Amino acid sequence: MKMLKGFKDFIMRGNVIDLAVGVVIGSAFTAIVTAFTKSLLEPLLNTIGGAEVKGLGFEIISGNPSTYLDFAAVITAAINFLLVAAVVYFVIVAPMNKFNEIREARLETPAEPEVTEADLLTEIRDLLAEQNGKPKHELN
Repeated sequence: MKMLKGFKDFIMRGNVIDLAVGVVIGSAFTAIVTAFTKSLLEPLLNTIGGAEVKGLGFEIISGNPSTYLDFAAVITAAINFLLVAAVVYFVIVAPMNKFNEIREARLETPAEPEVTEADLLTEIRDLLAEQNGKPKHELN
């Protein structure tokens, strides 16, 4: 039972849940970005090769498609990575950092009770009474 409680405590920690949410959102967005780069960006990059070339790349051994170096696929994968990383950072990491910063600032600065004018005057009166040698109970 103790092991299950420890596992439950581990799972319920905020950072584990945040990580799980990040992975799910990152995976879902990766699918969108991959579809965008594969279906739109890579064909555009392949047009750079011209009409007689298969795309942005070349075959090392002519007539052997397995030796084709596809530079468009590599560029597309790099752009794919940058887009996913940017979205994960700006949608998940940056807001979470800001939230944690605000939360820590609230925890670090305890609310100080407001000092009223009456409190200050009472403190001054007590200090003056001490200097004159009168006990505080005689002032009330």
